[in-house]
This record gives sequence, structure tokens and C-alpha cells, in this order.
Amino acid sequence: MGNKTLNSAGKAKNDEFYTQISDIAKECSHYKEHFKGETIFCNCDDPYESEFIKYFALSFNHLGLKKLLASCYIGSPIANTQLSLFDYESAENKTTKSPHRIEITEVADEDAEGLRGLPLVENLLRNRKNALARLQGDGDFRSAECVEMLKEADIVVTNPPFSLFREYVAQLMEYDKKFLIIGNKNAITYKETFKLIKENKMWIGRMPMGTDMLFNVPGKYSKNFLENKKEGSAYRIVDGVIKGRSQACWFTNIDHKKRHEKFRFYRKYTAELYPHYDNYDAIEVSKVADIPEDWDGVMGVPITFLDKYNPAQFEIIGIDRYVEDNPHYGQRFKLDGKEIYARILIKMK
Repeated sequence: MGNKTLNSAGKAKNDEFYTQISDIAKECSHYKEHFKGETIFCNCDDPYESEFIKYFALSFNHLGLKKLLASCYIGSPIANTQLSLFDYESAENKTTKSPHRIEITEVADEDAEGLRGLPLVENLLRNRKNALARLQGDGDFRSAECVEMLKEADIVVTNPPFSLFREYVAQLMEYDKKFLIIGNKNAITYKETFKLIKENKMWIGRMPMGTDMLFNVPGKYSKNFLENKKEGSAYRIVDGVIKGRSQACWFTNIDHKKRHEKFRFYRKYTAELYPHYDNYDAIEVSKVADIPEDWDGVMGVPITFLDKYNPAQFEIIGIDRYVEDNPHYGQRFKLDGKEIYARILIKMK
């Protein structure tokens, strides 16, 4: 999404960009056995407005959760919205709303249906075992009180601020936390992120990378899309409703069945179909489906390979710019003098 669009959004104080609860439910349904008996922490989520909180509250008993914790940052869009994937922050949009934390330990069956209505927090707090409190600080996930909540958590599930993705993931690793988070697909190419992927400390979630992540947007922003943006690129219309589109995917370190599905081969190597790079000793495989079954050397594949990555079948060597033996370290590979975007280097096991 372009900067002009984001800047125009910053002029409105009540813009709301929410991860759809349908997307949250589809992904989280694959981890039910991992959630059972655990404390879930949504540390970038306004208790009043987050669809993550709504999902876990509605599914509290179904998932068998022990506890649900949530906190949000004041003075950033996250306090009233979920704009993190669009990397949006504006001084004009700072809110005076105090940051809160919410702690849910029980959702009575008779109250579960009431949670579908509004206000969600009010319904949850009808149960005296649940609590809402103001945070002393600003609610930043790096603050001392939020770190204490993190220590208590077993699994973190949220949509963190895109601009702080590296630091956010580093904190999760520091405290050895399980997580299921949304990030921009381009985060795969970050040196720090890719190192974790290569070492099998983080991988792509269950949702295919080719699936559009759509976000609910306010009326004024919808108008801006229609007047200034291209449908299919910046937005899509679903059942007459305009949804913001983002190049996003799920990142996790929780195991799921898709990681162990065997890749099916349909191609064999030929020199004509698989040229060598100009500046690195590997062949170019432009489509993941075309990985040749009879090539024993190094291959460069698109980042969408991670959708099909089975660590029992393939070894990840590195990523183009940062592979150790790249003679032009920091540069992408080339074919016939033309630079190729982001290639993951792999070999058969």
C-alpha cells in the first residue's frame, strides 16, 4: 500500500483496520491441540476492539484455554486499530485512550453466546474471575509490565507492528515463547528472520502464502480505495464490502501437519529449462512446482517455496543476498544480466 494512501489515512482519527476473525479462526483451528491448557497472550491488541481477543474469548472453552491475556500500546494505531501490516503511524492519530490489560480465566457456557454481541469487554467482565486494568506505562510490548505478562504466557498470538517485526520476533526468541503471528511476506527476506527459518526455529503457518489476507476498513478509507486505488491490488470487494489487501502471511514455531507433507515432483532437469545464475553456482527454478526431482546441486527457488518446505526432504542453504559464499555478498542473483528477486537456496536431502 502506497505512502500517499497511508498518509491520507492518518488524517482520520477513527480509522480501523482489523484482521478478519475469519482469517484468525481458519489459521488457529490447526493448532487446537497446542492451545489446550495454555495461557494465550495477545500483546498488540486493544481489548475493546481486537478480533484476536474476540476469537479467543468465543473459543475459550472449545480450545480448552487456561487463560487469555491481552495488552495494547497507547499512542500508536494499535490502541484503537490493527494497522501494523501497513506500517502506519501518525502523530495526528495519537489517542488519549489509556492502555489496558485484560485477563480472562473463565467464560461460562451460558455467557458464551452473549460474547457475540457488543460490548465484548463488558460481557467478559460480568464474570468476577476476569479482570480489566489500566497499565501503568504505555503498553509497549517491550515495557517491563508487558514483559512480565509475556513471561506468564505459553503462546503469543497477534498481529505485531510491521516496522518492529525484527525486534518483536527477537523478544519472543529471547523468552523462548511459542507464537503464531502475522507479518509481511517480505519479512522472510530479512537477514535476522531468514536465519531463524534456515535453522528451523520459525516457519510459515498453515495458510497458503498465495492466499490474500484481507482487512476490514472504515467507510472513508473505502472511498479512498475506490477513487484512487486499483481493485485486486490495494483492495478487494467481497459481498459488496471493501476489504484492504496486504501481502501478509502467518509465522509460527508451532508444528503443524503441512510441514510434513511430501513434495510431489513433476519435472526432470534439463539445461534449457533450468539456467545457471550469472553470479552464483546454482540453477534457477522460477516456479516452486517445477523443482526437478533429479537435480542434486543447489537450486534457487521463490520465497513461496516455504509453503512446501518439508525439512525431511529439503535442506535450506541460505537466501541469495546473504548466503555466505555469495561472491557479491548483499546482491541478488542475476540471469542474463537481469536481477532476480529473492531466491531461497535449497538442496535435496
